[in-house]
Amino acid sequence: MSTQDRSKQYMNPYLAGVLLGLVLLLTFYITGRGLGASGAVKSSVVAAVDAVSHSHATGSKYYSQFISDDNHPLNSWLVFEVLGVFAGAFLSGALAGRLKLKVEHSPKISSRTRLIFAGLGGLFFGLGSQFARGCTSGAALSGMAVLSLGGFLAMIFIFGTGYVVAYFFRKLWI
Repeated sequence: MSTQDRSKQYMNPYLAGVLLGLVLLLTFYITGRGLGASGAVKSSVVAAVDAVSHSHATGSKYYSQFISDDNHPLNSWLVFEVLGVFAGAFLSGALAGRLKLKVEHSPKISSRTRLIFAGLGGLFFGLGSQFARGCTSGAALSGMAVLSLGGFLAMIFIFGTGYVVAYFFRKLWI
């Protein structure tokens, strides 16, 4: 019997793709909308600004559109979706023995450099998702699921830009 290390075993990518498609289909069926994560971040920021300065949040043209007495900004299914993603990732990592506190990076750079670039990438991604009015999940996956030309173009540009830019940042991971 083989005693293969569980931390090196991953799900079959074809099966994972089919499961992602089924989750997307169920999301459309249950909520009437596709998947997306940037709305949860927006709701969290609005709730934080409202908690720090309610007068500023209600006086702001942007923040005030998400604040009401009837519904708290964090009472959104997108917030619960992202919490579920974090919980699922944690559980998956724990069950597979891959749950470790470490920074993976190329031997050519330091952990600090890797964290700085990862943080900058996340910041630019978050800003871009606000300019685009949605993240890759919402724009590409959900857009393609409803056969939207914009969804297909988003996916092409997301992967195309990633492919072109990867050449310049390859030393951060290889």
